Amino acid sequence: MTKKIIFRTALLGITAALLAACPSKSIKRTEPVVSGPDRPTGTPFAVGTTVTPGGGASYTVVPYSALPHWSLQHFVNSLQSFKQGCEKLKNRAGWQDVCAQAMQTPNHHHQAKLFFERYFTPWQVSGNGLQAGTITGYYIPLMHGDIKQTSKARFPIYGIPNDFVSVPLPVNLRGSKAVVRVRPSGQNMGLIDNAGQYSADLSKFPITGRTTALKGRFAGNQFVPYYTRAQINGGALDGKAPILGYADDPVELFFMHVQGSGTLQTPSGQKVALGYADKNEYPYVSIGRYMADKGYLTLGQTSMQGIKAYMQQNPQRLAEVLGQNPSYVFFRKLDNGNGAIGALGTPLMGEYAGAIDRHYITLGAPLFVATAHPLTRKALNRLIMAQDTGSAIKGAVRVDYFWGYGDEAGNTAGKQKTTGYVWQLLPNGMKPEYRP
Repeated sequence: MTKKIIFRTALLGITAALLAACPSKSIKRTEPVVSGPDRPTGTPFAVGTTVTPGGGASYTVVPYSALPHWSLQHFVNSLQSFKQGCEKLKNRAGWQDVCAQAMQTPNHHHQAKLFFERYFTPWQVSGNGLQAGTITGYYIPLMHGDIKQTSKARFPIYGIPNDFVSVPLPVNLRGSKAVVRVRPSGQNMGLIDNAGQYSADLSKFPITGRTTALKGRFAGNQFVPYYTRAQINGGALDGKAPILGYADDPVELFFMHVQGSGTLQTPSGQKVALGYADKNEYPYVSIGRYMADKGYLTLGQTSMQGIKAYMQQNPQRLAEVLGQNPSYVFFRKLDNGNGAIGALGTPLMGEYAGAIDRHYITLGAPLFVATAHPLTRKALNRLIMAQDTGSAIKGAVRVDYFWGYGDEAGNTAGKQKTTGYVWQLLPNGMKPEYRP
């Protein structure tokens, strides 16, 4: 889900169970026994090796014994999730050998554990001098509706509009207020070109230091920002975009936008998997914060469930509240049933995948996360795969934990905002990188 505008609830900090599980510098390393012809080809970095590639991030090699509850992991599930990611990783430099070895590793606890210990080096991640960061959760909603419009299914799920244009933005223009020229370069695409026939005032676009493309439309001789959520909800896309289906509930549809993907279930039981296709590039604005500031709900009530219940009781405020978030996602139909495809381009496995900031974490890499369970408050230590990204996931020690599919996963994900620690596992001999 190259996706995602993420909505999360503010909760209390991490519990004593997590604090007790934090790594201790006094723990000695226990090296796995490596023998036979499948010895790792890369040389592990020594414990204590630290690299600071940029962006305020720091990475330090630690022993596996420093990872909380490492030996108690469900390594078979972690290996299965990694194997799914290898469908893309196997074509990338530095990952071919470990992916080949993963495919030959049987789904057995000891063998799966030995695979990770043998072929990867764990690097503890720090951001701006801090090892502690924030862990949130996301899920894939199961939204009720139909593939055709009915008296109940009335709210359209849009694909990419026919007048939507994405224009790559050079690094030197990020943050610029200049006026540039734009020309069309294909379906839904354009280029900045001094000879272009359309004028674009960059000061009018929601550009940040991370903006990689302008998202807009041609209007007269101008290239202007694309419609906001309020404008689209007001009918701006009528007749201008393919409709992939219709939702029964506009709030359920809103939260599918927040998650970046979902599954539409029809009355007949048919399921249509919907994935992220593009977005209008406006920044995500929390409607929960807005509702709390207006006094509609307390901050503690602004979970997904709380907002949905409020809207059912106060439908007259629907347009006002939803319109506060200008960001809007366009979808595409997926072929993998009710599964989800992450930014890596492979299916996500519930509770064994997560979204990261790819500026700091290598997309596809194993990631050990130590945090607290949002419901039980007990320690949650898990070896997951960094197979997704999200526009709200920013920073080195920042993970959006994928809880899976449906209402139960949504209930858990919507309540997670906990302190956590992160270790990135990279193939032996590979150093962490910062990618500006």
